[in-house]
Amino acid sequence: MELFKDEKEVVVGADFSNLIFVCGAFGLCTDISTCAVYLYIVLNVKLSIIVPVYNEKNTIQEILKRLDVLDLGVVEKELVIIDDYSTDGTRQIIEGLPAKYKKIFHNQNQGKGAAIRSGLKEASGDYIVIQDADMEYDPNDLKVMVDKMIAEKLQVLYGSRRLKKENVQYSGLLYYFGGWLLTVIANILYGQKITDEPTCYKMFQANFIKSLPLQCSRFEFCPEVTALSALRGVKITEVPISYFPRHRNEGKKIRWQDEFVAIWVLLKYRFKKI
Repeated sequence: MELFKDEKEVVVGADFSNLIFVCGAFGLCTDISTCAVYLYIVLNVKLSIIVPVYNEKNTIQEILKRLDVLDLGVVEKELVIIDDYSTDGTRQIIEGLPAKYKKIFHNQNQGKGAAIRSGLKEASGDYIVIQDADMEYDPNDLKVMVDKMIAEKLQVLYGSRRLKKENVQYSGLLYYFGGWLLTVIANILYGQKITDEPTCYKMFQANFIKSLPLQCSRFEFCPEVTALSALRGVKITEVPISYFPRHRNEGKKIRWQDEFVAIWVLLKYRFKKI
């Protein structure tokens, strides 16, 4: 039993047919149904998907539907939704959701970073990922990410929009340039080789991200978690992901001022004693 537990991360990242083979190799079971039960009980790996939400009444239900049908194989999923004091009817939609979702409600608008930190306190998974409540990112990419995390025993994994050549659109020239600049600065300051620092799809081992002294309130979550991860000696790995950008008139909330805050955060942590 203990030997099998030691192989937990490698086994879960494999296809189901390979799981049956591994079970047989360890002499743990001889038929498919027994193996399925055994894997569920013994491995029990969970991905917590944190969904910070603010005024997304037009997209929140659709993104939750996509997350509901997302097939992660033997990996269990948990949805943690944080409403950051929405005023457009989003809050009422979330209040009406069934109890299978973990729901957190802020009593005042605090920002995306604060919502993520609230979600981290309630997340119970072995791995944690951030999912925006709009439709810019495809949840199907999370299957590839969690499999890679487990198989390669990674602490941090980013989904890069720039690594997928089919992604030819962006929200605007300023957004594109801003993301490129932050990536360059992060690479120079922290010795990384990433291509998409401000991506939403950031996945972590739960124990790792919960150990970081996050202080972010707004969009500075991205540079802060990048800086703190790098300062722990992590070389951030990336995988290509899909991207379907929206524009400011469609509800995109990040502004040009947030670029300067992000640059300041990267600089601050590089020269600050943690």
